[in-house]
Amino acid sequence: MADSSFNFSKLIDESKATILNPKDYFSSMPKEGGLVEPIIKAAVYGLIAGVIYFIFTLLNISAFTMIAGGAFMALIGPIIFSIIGLFVGGIILLIISAICGGSTAFEANVRVVAALMVLGPIQALLSFLTGISVYVGLIVSALIALYGLYLTFIALVKALAAKETVAKIIIGILVVLYVFLLYGSFNAYRAAGKVGQQMMEQTEKLSSEQQKALEQLQQLQKSLEKMQQEEKE
Repeated sequence: MADSSFNFSKLIDESKATILNPKDYFSSMPKEGGLVEPIIKAAVYGLIAGVIYFIFTLLNISAFTMIAGGAFMALIGPIIFSIIGLFVGGIILLIISAICGGSTAFEANVRVVAALMVLGPIQALLSFLTGISVYVGLIVSALIALYGLYLTFIALVKALAAKETVAKIIIGILVVLYVFLLYGSFNAYRAAGKVGQQMMEQTEKLSSEQQKALEQLQQLQKSLEKMQQEEKE
């Protein structure tokens, strides 16, 4: 029978162990006990991330300011996405684990995903860097994501008993795909920046031409007034 209570002190200890000592944590982590604990764990991580995004939104340094709902979505969105992502991620990890010859127990895979969600609040905490520089934000986000893939590899081998060689190949493929996506994102932002610069230059050029046209119109008007005055004289 699963323990219905949730120990927040244990959550803090497990969070530290997941980030700082993942091999020991995933080797000894419980793989059974019900789904209540991982659901609460994912929701807590989502809540922490939501609070951080909410504060950043109020300070106008969050991407959520561009989304309908603003501060409300910044607070609630991560909690909803965390719970949905827990089960979707559990299915995806189960498939990867099966390919690697590891555990296909749904609960065990969900518990691993819940542990990996500790990176969510870290990602949220460092998201303000995007407001300083899009490129810096992308790099930091990429480093967190790559560390997440490393943790996934450790979890596959230590917690889900996957074959290490196959797990290395699968995670290696995911790393390569992610790097290609990251490269594409860099190019997209660079292209968007060039387009924006060209639009600004074109706008300035048009404004300059409009100013010249207005000056010519004013000169023509003065010439006409002068001609009319001469005809009267």
